[in-house]
Amino acid sequence: MGIPGVEEKVGAEAAVDLSAIAVQTRTAARELAQLSSTARNQAIAAIATALEANAEAITAANAADLEAAIADHLAKPLYGRLKLDGTKLKGAIAGVRDVAQLPDPIGTVQLHRELDDGLVLKRVACPLGVLGVIFESRPDAVMQIASLAVKSGNGVILKGGKEAVRSCQALVSAIKQGLTEAGVNPDAVQLLTTRAETRALLALDGYVDLIIPRGSNSFVRYVQDNTRIPVLGHADGICHLYVDSTADVAQAAQIAVDAKAGYPSACNAIETLLIHRDAVDSHLGAIATALESAGVELRGDATSRQHFPHWVAATEEDWATEYSDLILAVKVVDSLEAAIDHINRYGSRHTDAILSQDAAAAATFMAQVDAAGVYHNCSTRFADGFRYGFGAEVGISTQKLPPRGPVGLDGLVTYKYLLVGQGQIVATYTGDQAKPFTHRDL
Repeated sequence: MGIPGVEEKVGAEAAVDLSAIAVQTRTAARELAQLSSTARNQAIAAIATALEANAEAITAANAADLEAAIADHLAKPLYGRLKLDGTKLKGAIAGVRDVAQLPDPIGTVQLHRELDDGLVLKRVACPLGVLGVIFESRPDAVMQIASLAVKSGNGVILKGGKEAVRSCQALVSAIKQGLTEAGVNPDAVQLLTTRAETRALLALDGYVDLIIPRGSNSFVRYVQDNTRIPVLGHADGICHLYVDSTADVAQAAQIAVDAKAGYPSACNAIETLLIHRDAVDSHLGAIATALESAGVELRGDATSRQHFPHWVAATEEDWATEYSDLILAVKVVDSLEAAIDHINRYGSRHTDAILSQDAAAAATFMAQVDAAGVYHNCSTRFADGFRYGFGAEVGISTQKLPPRGPVGLDGLVTYKYLLVGQGQIVATYTGDQAKPFTHRDL
């Protein structure tokens, strides 16, 4: 099975062996994990400085990628994510510096317990090891991921899409320059550039500890289905906004526009608007006017189209579609319970919101909707690591087991149990004369 949209390669390129690169990355990661918090923060600061020094080269590389993308007829959502102008680059560099200010996740003692006199157990946070991050467009992800990896003591192997190859090369070159100037092994951050390397990366289960895919539904599902390495990510971003009968009209219109039109290609943008039947006459007109003024195409169910016959008729497929564009499906529901049932059936467990002045209704919605993020009276676009105060994120996870939602530093560390004794043996604590454990938290 080939990568969706990518033809199979044959010959030498198809037989890529990345084990040597992975070994280099793991070696550098171990060195990085042993550095002090101060040294890793200095490395992040050096990365930010190097990115600033190379800003002109980075934006020029991105401009070349954008020009090639137009010639290749790159999909509109991907083109929007690909753009990295001076303003966006400046903001991303500020985000890199913010990561250095976050608490150090390495070495945090999560459990400190005396099992017996002189036998002490600790559970201590430690790096995962080597991350493999595969993404489409979004060259700014390179900066977020690299800074989070350095902060958390992990090595990272990055694989960007062909549409962003020049941008990624310029960014990683600057990042490696910063690491070198800070006295850190630059092999901690690696970049892959060919299609065949994607498949090769997924086969590195003996070298890579976590794969993080960021891209289209089909691409993420391909990654999930073709590796034995644990995968963290989400395949869909089908987010919902439910307008309850008690919602504030002006607030609902403003939030709907922000959640759909502010950045329609983002995974936290809404794809379906649900509205209570009792709010149709009072709310839907204002919301629809605001959305259409923002250039959004509305596709309605039979009930909503009785009021707006010019809308495109929504089909069953629309409820399960991530448009990543200025298109929004609209459905009228009879109750709060019907809204929750629709979301849990068609949603992707990413982020869903309720607009309501009824605290009990909001509490029910937040308790029963199965998603990584469930919001009340605010835009789904807040589902973002930077906005959560994580400094940045490596991606958003919709899986049930943690980490879930925007994944920052806490999602890039695991833990180990450290037990220190004075010659104790298990036999002392077994049998008829077993000595009891104290199990005293310290």
